[in-house]
Amino acid sequence: MHRIQHTLIAALLCGCSLAIANPASASQPDAPLATIAALDLPRYMGTWYEIARYPNWFQKKCAGFSRADYSLKPDGRVQVINRCRLQNGETDIALGTGRQIGDATSPRLEVRFAPAWLSFIPAVWGDYWVIDLDEGYQLVAVSEPRRKYLWILSRTPRVEPRAYDALLERLGRKGFDTGKLLVTRQE
Repeated sequence: MHRIQHTLIAALLCGCSLAIANPASASQPDAPLATIAALDLPRYMGTWYEIARYPNWFQKKCAGFSRADYSLKPDGRVQVINRCRLQNGETDIALGTGRQIGDATSPRLEVRFAPAWLSFIPAVWGDYWVIDLDEGYQLVAVSEPRRKYLWILSRTPRVEPRAYDALLERLGRKGFDTGKLLVTRQE
């Protein structure tokens, strides 16, 4: 568990310093990334299974069976528990905290996996923007302003193909290269 936390901290710090040192290398989409209009945060809580994601080095060792469990804390923040299965069959767990940015219906959140005592450092917080979500809160796409990261999550380990294909089409219109998505093994 500590290995993933340290890896995520390093990823966030490294990514932020690279973007500052060489802003031209950061992915610059033609238009700002649009989020959904509003998010009912309590309704969003619960288990989400990873269906697909852009490759990223902090999940490189995950062999599949990835999921995220979100729950509201008394202070209004979100407890995040990410799990995945490693090649050796062990489960890796990363504990994090999320916070909503803006008003109570804002679809923009920030998440950190660094220890609480580092939470004053802006670089330990990563953007978590809900950019597509169905009416029933069953299928979601999450990214960040530069479109470097992308996750497709579902309340169930499998997604109906038509719903998935329609989501991919919408993501393509938002400037995402859906051919880069890695499908997550869930069965």
